[in-house]
Amino acid sequence: FQVKSENRKTIWNIDEVPEGSEFDDTWDPREQPEYEILFKQCVGTEDVFFGMSGKDPSTACCEDIVIKIKLPETKYSDITLDIQDKVLDLRTPKKKLLLHLPYPVNSKEGRARFLSEEEILEVTLRVSRKFDFINFA
Repeated sequence: FQVKSENRKTIWNIDEVPEGSEFDDTWDPREQPEYEILFKQCVGTEDVFFGMSGKDPSTACCEDIVIKIKLPETKYSDITLDIQDKVLDLRTPKKKLLLHLPYPVNSKEGRARFLSEEEILEVTLRVSRKFDFINFA
């Protein structure tokens, strides 16, 4: 048995701690709102009809993540939203959502809009991924 850490008194390895766990606060009694994660990709006729670009309907070919969060009885001014590379942190007086994102995102290029009639916050985030044979543009 070898300890990988430099400090031999630690009880876990730093690689075992999930990224974004510093945002977790289990003591907060606010309930989690309902949310939906959607993936969005830009396709043209060459993709739809001819399949020329090599894109498929999987999430590996998507450029954006769209998160729709239901916030009933909430005003736009009460929403606090913090987005990191892999974590979305939303707080309102009645609800809180700490969401670990499925892919790393560019936190500086996101958009959020509050649809007041539907009481939904829609957050669109650009996925930041390495270029490969599918994601080359």
